[in-house]
Amino acid sequence: MALVQIAKVSLAFGDRDLLKEASLSLGAGSRSSLAGVNGSGKSTLMKVIAGQILPDAGDRAVQKGSAVTYLPQSGIVYQGQTLQEEVESAYTGIRALLDRQEALGRLLEGATQDDRSTGLLLKEYQEIEDRVATSGYYDREQVQVQVLRGLGFSPEDLPRPTGEFSGGWQMRIALAKVLLARPEILLLDEPTNYLDIEARAWLESWLCSFTGGYLLVSHDRYFLDRTVTEVYELWQGKLTRYEGNYTAYEQVRQAAMESLIKRYEAQQEEIARSEDLIRRFRYKASKAAMAQERIKKLEKMERIVLPESFKRIRITLPVPPHAGRIALTAQGLGKRYGSREVLSGLDLSLESGERLVVVGRNGAGKSTLLRVLSGREGDFEGTLRYGAGIQLGYFAQDSAEMLDGGQTALEVLEAEAPTALIPQVRDLLGAFLFQGDAVYKPLSVLSGGEKSRLALLRMLLRPVNLLILDEPTNHLDMHSKDILLNALATYTGTVIFVSHDRAFMEALSTKTLELSPRGARLFYGNYEYYWDRLEQEAPADAPSVPLVLSAGPPRNPELRTSRAAEHREADKQRQALMRRLQRQEQDLLQEIEALEGEKARLEAALASEEVYRDGVKTREVKARLTQVEGFIADKTRAWETTARELETYS
Repeated sequence: MALVQIAKVSLAFGDRDLLKEASLSLGAGSRSSLAGVNGSGKSTLMKVIAGQILPDAGDRAVQKGSAVTYLPQSGIVYQGQTLQEEVESAYTGIRALLDRQEALGRLLEGATQDDRSTGLLLKEYQEIEDRVATSGYYDREQVQVQVLRGLGFSPEDLPRPTGEFSGGWQMRIALAKVLLARPEILLLDEPTNYLDIEARAWLESWLCSFTGGYLLVSHDRYFLDRTVTEVYELWQGKLTRYEGNYTAYEQVRQAAMESLIKRYEAQQEEIARSEDLIRRFRYKASKAAMAQERIKKLEKMERIVLPESFKRIRITLPVPPHAGRIALTAQGLGKRYGSREVLSGLDLSLESGERLVVVGRNGAGKSTLLRVLSGREGDFEGTLRYGAGIQLGYFAQDSAEMLDGGQTALEVLEAEAPTALIPQVRDLLGAFLFQGDAVYKPLSVLSGGEKSRLALLRMLLRPVNLLILDEPTNHLDMHSKDILLNALATYTGTVIFVSHDRAFMEALSTKTLELSPRGARLFYGNYEYYWDRLEQEAPADAPSVPLVLSAGPPRNPELRTSRAAEHREADKQRQALMRRLQRQEQDLLQEIEALEGEKARLEAALASEEVYRDGVKTREVKARLTQVEGFIADKTRAWETTARELETYS
């Protein structure tokens, strides 16, 4: 049953149609994602669903008593209260209900049993009682601690004034308040932008146990795959629903994407031919009529618009300079800020070409370590040596602060890009979300996110053999992340990086360095291997997931832990099955290849004089050839079945 729905909603800004008869329905248990290219109108649609923007046409309906809450991706700032007082204000709606209940109680004291209105008063009183009981209000102190801890706050933060928290932490406060308020429908616009990997895992767990419905916008593919069962795509104002998680949506869209690209490329060729003819003949009297006809045809043509995420853009990083076998070596590395010890006794050796991801909770010293390794942070303990021929490139969020002035983004890159890459600069800027006239923006008017993307792209175009990257995926959408990942995956230099995007970390890393209060540990595998090792090391009685909160009655913690363990076990079984199917697929392909080789040899034998002149040998070879062809057909069918089954699990 729908708790909120919009039907045939249309909205235009100037001459641009953001929404064209869009329809959507969210109910209890909805696990939905909203996808679309940057600037397609996703945030606007969420505001329409929340009732913050009125559409030009169409209807919006909310079931009586259902709360629909929208959390924007940025812009919320709290001041004037402590963190404890601010999160306590999440229960304002519940307190209003309690005030109403108290007023109803006074009315009931003076009501007579036979009074017709008494039944209605009693019914409303009981409804409020039930709603407050299931809201968690009476256990709110414990619940607040759970939610705040899950989002990365410590008990010491509770008395701190909210004005002391930075922008990202302000948004975490806002998210905590939304979760504590327990609306029936949650609309979360890029909530993972300001969360580290631990907080993302906690939020993922919270959402999986949430009994209300939600609609998410996120650029974290792994997070979406774990939390959604349907995807709404907003493209050119049209809203289309796809069943399944985000990866399933991408797979379904792949065929449509390829078809659209082909039609786009064919149309571009037709436009180029027509424009060439117009240029050649429009001023020739004998051909002027034909040229005018072409002009009219172009004017009437419905142009195919290809989203930036559909364009085939690849970044090939400059060839790194030659370096020795060892990229860097650190021994006994330590760093203090006054009496606070951030790093201590860290030993590390990296060979050229390795890709190390540094992980750990907030405050573990990840960014500090990267600054030390990059040479940006001095006054440290221990020794740090770079290998022969190492040339280093470093990116952090504060790299953007150096970009200012009257130069445009396009001018900056054209001035610094290697000669071979200058023709690709416009495409590269487009891949990093500088689209259309945005490439002509002066540096002085760029937003923080735009400066960060430009600083990252500028650094990537320099020929270095050691890249140290602190949160390179911040401010990138999914398409831009994929382009960056492909570039780094083919890069032959060494990479040391920190990220909060799990899919990015798993795909890029070859080694994992964990920083924790116990010290540093190096794992000789990627982030997925590291995570598996942690699960193996966890005590059998340890909780498998962080504490989470539902929108319904309080749940049995043992049952919740049991379900989480079941979910983790099912995921392990799925991974094991995938590995078995992959081995089976590989074995079948090898068998088919061997049979194809035997078939070729048998066919060649039939053509040889020695065989075709000997009737017995001919019959033997033909019989074996028929048998081999049968084997090939059987193995091919088995391979097709395995490939289809594997596709359903991937």
